[in-house]
Amino acid sequence: MDFRTIVDIDAPGFRIGACEEMLFVGSCFADKIGARFTDEKFRTIVNPFGVMYNPASILHTIQRLAAQSELASVKTAFLTLGTNHVYILKETGEIVDNCQKRPQSLFIEQELTVDECADYLQQGIDILHAANPDMHIVLTVSPIRYRKYGYHGSQLSKATLLLATSQVAGASYFPAYEIINDELRDYRFYADDMLHPSSQAVEYIWQRFSEVYLSPEAKAFLKEWQPLKAALNHKPFNPDSDEYRIFMDKTMLKISELQKKYPNFAV
Repeated sequence: MDFRTIVDIDAPGFRIGACEEMLFVGSCFADKIGARFTDEKFRTIVNPFGVMYNPASILHTIQRLAAQSELASVKTAFLTLGTNHVYILKETGEIVDNCQKRPQSLFIEQELTVDECADYLQQGIDILHAANPDMHIVLTVSPIRYRKYGYHGSQLSKATLLLATSQVAGASYFPAYEIINDELRDYRFYADDMLHPSSQAVEYIWQRFSEVYLSPEAKAFLKEWQPLKAALNHKPFNPDSDEYRIFMDKTMLKISELQKKYPNFAV
């Protein structure tokens, strides 16, 4: 007897290679997933201009990176959508990415339509592909709910984003939102605020993502890297002992050998 529903993940038509260069832009969920790839020694760019919650702000980050010629070597871009709400500076009429703690009276809060969200996303995807035609792009909707909108309003915002992702071309969709809400339908998978996914939930999403998106080479690399990472994170009782020094020398030698095997290994 099954006591939960398992979300099917569509095969993306590509696989992420070991230690390849990746871009993560979007909500704080992008920070979480990007940090995990960084920890696993992939070459990552994670929200270089801060967290970007809406499609317009995600586009702004992509435009800035393109202007700095930072995108040509990126193999996979991971764009995480948090909300369709934007803040417009009254003085200029421009969407701002960060209100910088300025008075709320200076801004107008608006909700982007499905078509507007899709247009911003498509512009971003087109810029990424112009920088590197072979770049793979993954879209996902953050499972983090927004209490300030009210829970019905938060669901409407997520629905807008979900509809927008279905209208764009040139990207695959990873169902992080659906995994949290269907597979992990329990508050024990949330942090203390009951809004953000717990570390256990993020780990589960990482595992589901890895199963489908990582290449055999990348999975083999992770298997080799895990014991070395554990060794580096080990806190010795006596760090000045000869025994620990010999242990670390052997560990660093193994890491050096791993770097030769995987040249893109992020130092």
